[in-house]
Amino acid sequence: MATVSPTPTPACTDDASAPADLADVAVVLAPEDDVAVATRDLAGGTVLRSGGATLTVRTTVARGHKLAIRALEAGAPVRKYGQVIGRATADIAAGSHVHAHNLGMDDGARDLQVGVDRRDTVPAPERLTFQGYRRSDGSWGTRNYIGIVTSVNCSASTARMIADQFRGPVLDAYPHVDGVVALTHDTGCGLVPTSEGAQITLRTLRGYATHPNMAGLLVLGLGCEMLPAQGLLDGTGVREDVPVRTLIIQENGGIRATVRAGVAAIEEMLPEVDALRRQEAPASALVLGLNCGGSDGYSGITANPALGFASDLLVAQGGTSILAETPEVYGAEHLLLRRAVSQDVADRLMDRLRWWERYAEAGGGTLDNNPSPGNKAGGLTTILEKSLGAIAKSGSSELVAVHEYAEKVTEKGLTFMDTPGYDPVSVTGIVAGGATVVVFTTGRGSVLGCKPSPSIKVATNTPMYERMSEDMDLNAGRIVDGTATVEQVGEEILAQILAVASGEATVSEELDLGTDEFVPWQLGAVT
Repeated sequence: MATVSPTPTPACTDDASAPADLADVAVVLAPEDDVAVATRDLAGGTVLRSGGATLTVRTTVARGHKLAIRALEAGAPVRKYGQVIGRATADIAAGSHVHAHNLGMDDGARDLQVGVDRRDTVPAPERLTFQGYRRSDGSWGTRNYIGIVTSVNCSASTARMIADQFRGPVLDAYPHVDGVVALTHDTGCGLVPTSEGAQITLRTLRGYATHPNMAGLLVLGLGCEMLPAQGLLDGTGVREDVPVRTLIIQENGGIRATVRAGVAAIEEMLPEVDALRRQEAPASALVLGLNCGGSDGYSGITANPALGFASDLLVAQGGTSILAETPEVYGAEHLLLRRAVSQDVADRLMDRLRWWERYAEAGGGTLDNNPSPGNKAGGLTTILEKSLGAIAKSGSSELVAVHEYAEKVTEKGLTFMDTPGYDPVSVTGIVAGGATVVVFTTGRGSVLGCKPSPSIKVATNTPMYERMSEDMDLNAGRIVDGTATVEQVGEEILAQILAVASGEATVSEELDLGTDEFVPWQLGAVT
């Protein structure tokens, strides 16, 4: 996928005698593209120089939105990133704003070749490290949390009451404990235990219980639920270095008695967890979650390709990256298939996409119901356009595995996990799969945390970064501003990953975000 590093944008003039260059106010991502992406608001009547000719902007085109750079007939394919992002639903004159009023979905077949763009990962010459917590199973944590894992929603309030006793200065005496997090959810009963929905919930809870960032566990249940707390961790391989206590509200004398017992149990764990110390760890031990939310027209130009470059650098270190959000791969899957290491990996990806087509149809919709209103306000029109920008987070590494939601990811290299596009649900699955650091790119300004893993926020554009600087960790908008390249920002993201993995707090952690964003995917009938 083409990426560019534009020059700084000068003031644009509407004076036809001195038109600005198209390249000064917009980005053309590939030679075959039919549209350019505006890097500033363009007023109707603005005259631009383009390829030895002039181009007149016909109506206002907001920054991040698309400007037709050639005339297109109704029904013609429209290209961006060198790929088809839809078909013209009306004749489009050169200089027109291209968006939902004249661009629709293209359901044409894609060229689904497997493995033709695979490239061997060249190990990085310099082996990078971070300061992490070595666990008894050989994994490395980036944080040191005590988790309260709830088997059912009926124990959620009790779990929160227990966790609330450990907020604020009460943990000052335990500087090596990052916090006590209550993992509450809306299910756990009313489900057929063997159903897909119940298994997803169980897999998610077990993924968090065995996560490298968990150093202590309190398992909390009501006592009559379909997913009983007593067997919640059976066969999960909870590490031998993790203290575990289980409390049942009905057996323990009710909520008040259980809160007292839960607080006492965690107080017993605190000295043991606090005694753990960070050690030098190889970057290859990191599992990086890749996610985006509140995307805009710059996402696929700045933050996502920069994160993809950082992901490639981590893979070259021997590390793992997890791409997710299956509905936001739809329409760009052919590019991932070209990097699949085997036909089996390709088939697993296509199986999940076909499942999503059936799932959306059963709900009375289609996958092109995505992008969201916020995405469209930011300049994205079709799911094809959004997906092409979204998969830029995966870089260029070969795709080594495809996993179900919340499955443990054990492979090294670039992997894929089947999740919805809804940010909290998607990130919950990624963390359950083992992500010890998450990088979250956003154009509109999503503010998501994901305890027990830190979330690094990367802004796609400078105006949003400046408006929400207290919620963003890094500004990739400098790429389109012309003050940094994709590669430079990608290297900065990797450096930030290593610093955060070593204990540096992200802005979401400073705000203590990440508890309410634990949202397991819910599927299946509730009886």
